[in-house]
Amino acid sequence: MKTYLIQIACILSLVLNLNAQENLQIDVTKSELKWSGEYTFYFGGHDGFIKFQEGYFIKTGNQITGGYFIIDMNSITNSDIKEEDANEGLVSHLKNPDFFDVEQFSKATLKITNVEYHNATDMKVYADLTIKNITNPVSFQAQVNFEKQQLITKFKIDRVLWGINYNSKLKDGAISDAIGFEVLLSL
Repeated sequence: MKTYLIQIACILSLVLNLNAQENLQIDVTKSELKWSGEYTFYFGGHDGFIKFQEGYFIKTGNQITGGYFIIDMNSITNSDIKEEDANEGLVSHLKNPDFFDVEQFSKATLKITNVEYHNATDMKVYADLTIKNITNPVSFQAQVNFEKQQLITKFKIDRVLWGINYNSKLKDGAISDAIGFEVLLSL
């Protein structure tokens, strides 16, 4: 009877350890979030970076199964405009209420809700993205590099779904409703 109880305890311990979840904190100094916006009717646009404030992956067994990331919207920068006043003007405009309204909504979040693996390193990620206190589901393909401890992805969103409603009155200056993101998350 005693041997039987020990065997049950060992099996339960093994099952619990196999299903144990672990939070893996990202290194915000090595992680990047690049944004891009394009014009609607001609080639060109703008791009820059936004910093992660903090975040983590949820690892269950040997797989990423979730995560939560906080984005510091006050950190938004522009990379393509070299003239200082014009660069500062665009960044200021992006922080205004008709874009990200960072005075009222200084943080955005991404919560991974599900991950479907295609193979050991390629996956489809389902998440809830919150910008300006509006949450919508997003999904995107991602690749993980276990050796470098990185996950990379890129995806686009329809900015209007998050209340980012700026629209130029000039047809030639109109910006696309799509905002692109290229993401590198590093541990």
